[in-house]
Amino acid sequence: MLAAYYREVLSTESWEAITVGTGQAGMELLRQEPVDVLLLDIYLPDMTGIDLLRSIQDEGIPVEVVAMTSQGSVELAIEAMREGAYDFLEKPIENDRLLVTMGNALKHLRLAHTVKDYEKAFCRDRFHSLLGASLPMQSVFRIIESAAPSKATVFITGESGTGKELCAEAIHKQSPRADGPFVTLNCAAIPKELMESEIFGHVKGAFTGATENRDGAASRADGGTLFLDEICEMDLDLQSKFLRFFQSQRFQKVGGNKEIAVDVRVLCATNRNPQEEVRVGHFREDLFYRLHVVPIAMPPLRDRGEDVLLIARCFLLSFAKEEGKGFQHFSPEIEAIFHSYEWPGNVRELQNVVRNMVVLHDGEVASREMLPPPLNMVDVAGLPAGDGRAGFEAVQAEAMPPLDILPAAGSEGADGQILPLWQIEMNAIEGALRHCDGNIQQAADLLDINPSTIYRKRKKWLSPEL
Repeated sequence: MLAAYYREVLSTESWEAITVGTGQAGMELLRQEPVDVLLLDIYLPDMTGIDLLRSIQDEGIPVEVVAMTSQGSVELAIEAMREGAYDFLEKPIENDRLLVTMGNALKHLRLAHTVKDYEKAFCRDRFHSLLGASLPMQSVFRIIESAAPSKATVFITGESGTGKELCAEAIHKQSPRADGPFVTLNCAAIPKELMESEIFGHVKGAFTGATENRDGAASRADGGTLFLDEICEMDLDLQSKFLRFFQSQRFQKVGGNKEIAVDVRVLCATNRNPQEEVRVGHFREDLFYRLHVVPIAMPPLRDRGEDVLLIARCFLLSFAKEEGKGFQHFSPEIEAIFHSYEWPGNVRELQNVVRNMVVLHDGEVASREMLPPPLNMVDVAGLPAGDGRAGFEAVQAEAMPPLDILPAAGSEGADGQILPLWQIEMNAIEGALRHCDGNIQQAADLLDINPSTIYRKRKKWLSPEL
């Protein structure tokens, strides 16, 4: 009777509704016909709606489920959501509420299909020597693909260890110059007195120690790509000479009087803020605007979510093969630690940590005892077996007292006072985690943030002195 009424309500919005009376009949229908949204009563004649939800999840049936019951409770709603329900309604359901909820469920399903299609078509976990399935790295990959075929200069920024040189190599390999040379010069590693010679070369007798003619990086990169790492470290006097070379593709060797023409594409990188370096007078403004044509910002590892484990596993297998060791995977404790750690040295630090473990130990599973400092100091007492991230969530949840969910406005407390921003953030994140039964990935998706943001903020709230 009630099912027929809801079918009539939905028909007013042009929904094509089919009703069945039992859970078994519902599963048979779902197996036979594509259904977008299922309005599911928790209490069915032959089973519970929770059991049906579990069957839907086990069989991977692509349907959004809106659960309903006349005996609503927070616990029941949480259980339904945990088993895959999109939303939960308590009977009697107002017509408008039913239509809005069903409409939102349909939009969510279509969005999920769009995201999956997009990921299938465009997302990848590696691009040349770069690894990463996270959204920030997908953005980097797309910029590289767009910029590589052109002659435009690419200015790569990012913290130390984020893979700026690998990004430059990917641009070169993806470009029409891939068969030409890729020459790297680190402007921070060469004394300024020798930098001009390193870039442009010198003739015999140009200075003390110049016992023969020598080609510089510009000559060696002819027909290919010249990558200048840490370009903000270049001396100001040399910056003006490099600007002239960049504009004309012509230069003279140190001590020479013959002008040499080359065909070179320039890529550059810095771990500094180039605009700030221009502002304080350490970097020429005209050179900056000549070079800063296509900017690429390499994201820090702490903002790349699951990329941490993706990269760590790749390093583990690679180093194990290189060293003749038997490592195959990490223990859940290590995975939890890797997720929670800030990685100030980014991918380079992660690489060193994994290499240290492989060189000094052996076994099939890399365990917590093998971690070098400071990661071996992370307190993971009480981590349960299973997924490492879930274990860390359990430790955090045990240490973090439950918080009341704020009212919808989110900015006022019970007494009407405006709450500080950190309190609003904390309540929003904890509320989302409770809504998702502690699943950080799902909570991050709902909040439209990176999972690492939740780990980082909760760690800070637990240890304010940090």
